[in-house]
Amino acid sequence: MHGLLQTIEHALDAEAMGAQQGLLQGLDPRIKLIGFLALIISGVLARSLPVLAALFLLALILALFSGITMTRLYKQVWISVLLFTGVIALPSIVVVPGLPVWQVPWLHWTVTQQGLRSAAFLIGRAETSATFAVLLILSTPWPHVLKAMRNLGVPVVVVAILGMTHRYIFVLLQNATQLLEARRSRIVAPMKGPQQRRMVAAAVGVLLGKTFQISSDVHLAMISRGYRGEVHLLNDFRTRSRDWFALLFALTVPALILGFQ
Repeated sequence: MHGLLQTIEHALDAEAMGAQQGLLQGLDPRIKLIGFLALIISGVLARSLPVLAALFLLALILALFSGITMTRLYKQVWISVLLFTGVIALPSIVVVPGLPVWQVPWLHWTVTQQGLRSAAFLIGRAETSATFAVLLILSTPWPHVLKAMRNLGVPVVVVAILGMTHRYIFVLLQNATQLLEARRSRIVAPMKGPQQRRMVAAAVGVLLGKTFQISSDVHLAMISRGYRGEVHLLNDFRTRSRDWFALLFALTVPALILGFQ
């Protein structure tokens, strides 16, 4: 239950961060969507570790001037991406043939220079791309992201699915929290391990059963309030000169990388 509440608070902090003053917060969401997509593509196209390091440094600079702390990026992006891609990249340091650098004791596995380079590329691209993607989400309220996607021609079905999924996640978290809190308020003594496991299994079953009903209720509630997949906001997007400058800079980065390579 504490973890569920922390997840909800984390999402609310992200929404508040998107509404504060900063470099990225002041840009047109449509420009940010195109610009970050160009920067993510730049990270995928990069074939040089110094270029990847420069892109990662650019992401850190953007976060610094937008009020996004390194601690948040460290907890939300870097650790999880490192663990996930590290498991995938770790075998490449001994599988990829090349110049031997070091031999693992007792296992007689040879770590190669090319293998280390391949692992560094995989982890660097994943970390850089994920950092750019999270910067977009943390600096832009979610409804603005959806409206920007719709204005740029993303099909209304995709926007509707993303909007409903985002809303339904919070409804599901709220129901799970209430379910665990109601069960805990009816327990007068500490339970043993098997009893706790049975309670959790029963809660999962009940929540799964309520999921189908809740999804239908959420969809009907959104339709009854006029939702048809289109995102309507009180404030319209306005593109200013600094937005065009930011877009030109973001589009120049992949062009320079391709020219450099």
